[in-house]
Order: sequence, then C-alpha cells, then structure tokens
Amino acid sequence: MNDRSMGRMSVRVYYEDTDFSGRVYHASYLRFLERGRTEWLRDFGFGHREIAGSTGVVFAVKSLSIDYLAPALMDDLLTVETWTAKVRVASLDFGQRIVRDGRELVTATVVVVAIRGDRPARLPESLRRAMNAPAPK
Repeated sequence: MNDRSMGRMSVRVYYEDTDFSGRVYHASYLRFLERGRTEWLRDFGFGHREIAGSTGVVFAVKSLSIDYLAPALMDDLLTVETWTAKVRVASLDFGQRIVRDGRELVTATVVVVAIRGDRPARLPESLRRAMNAPAPK
C-alpha cells in the first residue's frame, strides 16, 4: 500500500440516516461506504463521470461483505477509511471501515468490477498508473 492508497472522508449522521431508535440504519452504511470509494477515486484525480465519458467504463459492486460492530448515532461525526486490498485487470478489491473517535463501527470488503456496456472491461490504464504512482511530496 503506497501513501496514496488510504482515503479518508468525514460524514455526519443525519436524521434521514437513522431508524426509529436514532441509530444508523444498516443500509445507510452502504451509502457512506459508496461515498468513501467515490472520494478515494477523486483523490487519484478521477471522477465517475470523467471515466465513463472518456473510456466508457463504469463500476459496479460485484460482492460485499460487511460486519456491524457497534452502532453510530444521530449527529455522530464518522470517518470512512478506504483502501485497495487488490488491483486486478478488471476489478478492485477494497477494504473499508467506518470509525468514530478511533472506535471501529463497521468493516467491509467490497469487490468492484469495471464494465463497458454489459461486459467486464479492463481498468483504465490512466487509473492503474495513478494508483501505482508514488504520493506527491
């Protein structure tokens, strides 16, 4: 993992993210994780729209494993951490976790595949190069 491999973003828990008890609803964590992966991609200088427009490649979640360890509550400030566990020709394996004040609340492993049309596609070479470049000083 190079210095740029770990992405971090903050997310505030709003009323709309919670269930009747004031705890984050389980599906809301999926949105937080998606935002983490999207911001991770932006950290490398790429946006989903840019990649789709220039290469025709979009990303889809192939598989997801998630462990809920402790609840997040309304108004909490969370940190979503995202890193690549494995880069393949047409897919990325992400490790992700959501923490509050250093306490791990959620861990996830997500496999994302590159597709063009309805078929698997190679990851854009420019993205692969950026992921393997050393972090800027």
